[in-house]
Amino acid sequence: MHDYSEHDGLALAAMVRNGDVTALELVDAAIERIERHDGTLNAIVHRAFDEARDAARRPLVDGPFAGVPFVVKDLGIGVAGWPNTSGSRFCADIRDTDDSGLMRRYREAGVIPIGRAASSEFGILGNVDTAAYGAVRNPWNPGHAPGGSSGGSAAAVAAGYVPIAHASDGLGSIRIPAACCGLVGLKVTRDRNPNLPDGFDYAMGFCTDHVVTRSVRDSAAMLDVTGKPEPGSPYAIPPKAGPYLDEVGRAPGRLRIVWSTETPSGRPPSDDVAKAIQTTAAALSDLGHEVREGGLGIDYKALYAARAPVSGANFAAGMARTIARVGREPRPEDLEAMTWASLEASRKVTGEQAFWGYQQLRMLTRTVIERFEAFDVYLSLR
Repeated sequence: MHDYSEHDGLALAAMVRNGDVTALELVDAAIERIERHDGTLNAIVHRAFDEARDAARRPLVDGPFAGVPFVVKDLGIGVAGWPNTSGSRFCADIRDTDDSGLMRRYREAGVIPIGRAASSEFGILGNVDTAAYGAVRNPWNPGHAPGGSSGGSAAAVAAGYVPIAHASDGLGSIRIPAACCGLVGLKVTRDRNPNLPDGFDYAMGFCTDHVVTRSVRDSAAMLDVTGKPEPGSPYAIPPKAGPYLDEVGRAPGRLRIVWSTETPSGRPPSDDVAKAIQTTAAALSDLGHEVREGGLGIDYKALYAARAPVSGANFAAGMARTIARVGREPRPEDLEAMTWASLEASRKVTGEQAFWGYQQLRMLTRTVIERFEAFDVYLSLR
């Protein structure tokens, strides 16, 4: 397939259904691109090519992405028989015996997993340059970074290895690499894609799983498959009016849009970034929407101060589970400096501090939610 990388996932699946191409030909096209480009980009940390070819030869699952190659971020989600290193030398020997619940849902969509994509160590940093695997490069310019922590997934999609890839996001780990690589990156509502019974809570709801894609419709179609209620979940997700895919291309009506260049640090953005958001706001106004400037007006320092002990306690608890799987405590040389420092600090968080932070977050987020009663869309820098 000479034009393999020109199509999104739904288009490729349609070609398979119509008999224009086989799933094996798609997998071979993905493998060819990986072998041609990944020596430079370094996005794929585990290759499951033989497994993918075997899957492509078998009858396909009847899903919207039947026969479409797919990569899985090397963080959190389990794939039967695959390593799950979280981008860390400490986890080099960890292998999953079963698919996680969300991975089973990805397979229900019909995708064929072909490998794991690089993540920063435990998803901590907003770029992917690990002691375990090295730096991932941006396909648009290998001298630039792809962002992170889902930088391997974003580079794989932007380079045309696959049209869609698993990713996850706590403080921007889907959105940052999507922006850096020119992709669609959606952080979904808490538990819209459930953690399922085999996953522990991601930092009390901060972190969510979804995908990075070339098209909006691929993101919507995948969420239609994976974003189903989980029986027994302690968190009820808001019901949806209908398939997300049906919303793509539908006229939204006249929206109330507020835009702002405010940043959590209080420092103004660079001139080119400020100009970009102003130009976008003007374009939305020209389309007929009600557009005005105005920030959220919240205390970002208080928000981050509340988040820190909650995320810290969660990281320490998650590392305790990882340490149990590895069978020993990490040594300083097992972890990158930032990870080691984070672990040491996180272990000092008391229960009182963690729950104080959680209580603060509940109150602060109520304030944010109330702000959204006055508008439909908040256009910001990230």
